[in-house]
Amino acid sequence: MEEINMYLDEAKDLMNKAIKHVSSELVKIRAGKAAPNMLEGLMVAYYGNPTPINQVASITTPDARTLMIKPWEKNVIPEIEKAIINSDLGLNPQNDGEQVIINVPQLTEERRVTLVKQAKHEGEQGKISIRNIRKETNDNLKQLQKEGVSEDEVKRAEDKVQTLTDEFNKKIDEILTKKEAEIMTV
Repeated sequence: MEEINMYLDEAKDLMNKAIKHVSSELVKIRAGKAAPNMLEGLMVAYYGNPTPINQVASITTPDARTLMIKPWEKNVIPEIEKAIINSDLGLNPQNDGEQVIINVPQLTEERRVTLVKQAKHEGEQGKISIRNIRKETNDNLKQLQKEGVSEDEVKRAEDKVQTLTDEFNKKIDEILTKKEAEIMTV
């Protein structure tokens, strides 16, 4: 019974991580407003090493349509611009010699639909992760049954795993619905 609880706890932890991952990926999908976390995960060549942009500069939003990136060292400005241009963010950086300024354009209807599709794709990836966790946990439970744990206990545990799966899939749907509304709001 203790092993069953261990597998259930592990499944729940892994499913929580899947939810966190989906949330962090959805944050990167911009919804028309400038936000410093839009640049999260962007790597800048800093003295030849790929370094996260937030470790070489401060990122602020003076207003809802502007991102300001102030590097700790001015010689990094061209590298920051290059990283932004080469990313798939679709942003156009400009610099004034002191900092990089990005004007975030208003999203077109077509771009909003594309972003919603991207968000749904991320949600589906999260659901796939959760289903894989369910499959792996159920396989482990079946192995326990072969090792002598009663069939009833394994069946109850599998029901709990399915309940967890449904619960976490519902959370992903809620997160997606919120993100979709955020993207489609003009």
